[in-house]
Amino acid sequence: MSHSFFCPCPRGLEAALAEELGEIAQQSRTLNIHNQVPGGVHCSGALTDAYRINLHSRIASRVLLRIAHGSYVNENDIYDLALAQPWEDWFSLKHTIRVDVTAVKSPLKSLEFTTLKIKDAVCDRFRDQYSERPSVNTKTPDMRIVGFLDARTFTLYLDTSGEALFKRGWRMETGDAPLRENLAAGLLRVAGWKPGMTLFDPMCGSGTILAEAAQIVAGVPPGARRNFAFEKFNDFDSAEWQAIKGSFKPNPIPTTPTIFGSDISGDMITMARHNLRNAGVMFDVPLKQIEAQEVKPPAETPGIILTNPPYGERIGVRGDSTQEADEMTAAFYSAFSKTLKQRFAGWQVFLFTADLGVPKLLRLKESRKTPFFNGALECRLFRFDMVAGFNRREEAKPKAD
Repeated sequence: MSHSFFCPCPRGLEAALAEELGEIAQQSRTLNIHNQVPGGVHCSGALTDAYRINLHSRIASRVLLRIAHGSYVNENDIYDLALAQPWEDWFSLKHTIRVDVTAVKSPLKSLEFTTLKIKDAVCDRFRDQYSERPSVNTKTPDMRIVGFLDARTFTLYLDTSGEALFKRGWRMETGDAPLRENLAAGLLRVAGWKPGMTLFDPMCGSGTILAEAAQIVAGVPPGARRNFAFEKFNDFDSAEWQAIKGSFKPNPIPTTPTIFGSDISGDMITMARHNLRNAGVMFDVPLKQIEAQEVKPPAETPGIILTNPPYGERIGVRGDSTQEADEMTAAFYSAFSKTLKQRFAGWQVFLFTADLGVPKLLRLKESRKTPFFNGALECRLFRFDMVAGFNRREEAKPKAD
């Protein structure tokens, strides 16, 4: 039987996710990828395809299974549609539930009231059949039910993932404002990085970008170390899940390092090492405590620098607190720019930041900028191509008074 799925992802990564899902579909006869919409990708296939996507997708935030779709005028229509669904086919009374609703251009006044109506419908359905109702658990529910409303239609989904997919099960601690794992994986793909290419993150923080890249090199699926909601479904096919899980072959361990990181903070370097180990990375990822404006290329061949620079106040926390954040940010970018021009000829530099003035601070013209959202925060991935002989041209220009 074919089911419809929706895989949400961070805004800006829809095309990258569709490409990744296309690669996952090559392992399956039944998985079909459909249209991209803002915030995700629609696809369809057997229920076991949801197992497969949960295990292998680095970019999706969740895999949602479509249960019902219909038009509505008011909350009662939504209640009726939810009540008519055979929830008992999917999960049992003993499972706890949580309901979340998102809406785009919905005329309904209160999403909270709509959420309550769906929850009531699911509970009433069980009460009608078993004279008992499942309990609600908003923190760690067994089953998450998701409603999506647009101006006229309403879709009900059952979440097959459980905890969001960016929670890979390896992150112990995070630095401040960590990058989510699925966003890091999407940035690697958009930057065009592939295993074997040199990758350097000079402001690696707790090591998210490095850990994602290292797992890709190792051939370890992102979901290998965690559990999923579908494992609690009534008709969960344990044998098929074991087969899907057992079918990937890890890549041979690389003998020479291609992934490198550094950070100004020794605590961050310790944390990054810890996270890499927890992520099952069995090979050397050289890490160094050094300020970003002091770095040198870690390898002979030019590669990709991909980093998420700390924002102004974070540069302040980790640098010199006597200077104003803005002055310090300007001084930092000016020094970092000089290092890039003088030492990183031939490299492609990708900076992911919410500070849209970064190219100006670096005095560099970006060759590409891609808009993304990190949660609700609008960001850009700026690409700078470091050309050989750059700095000589810069120096030769007459200085403005």
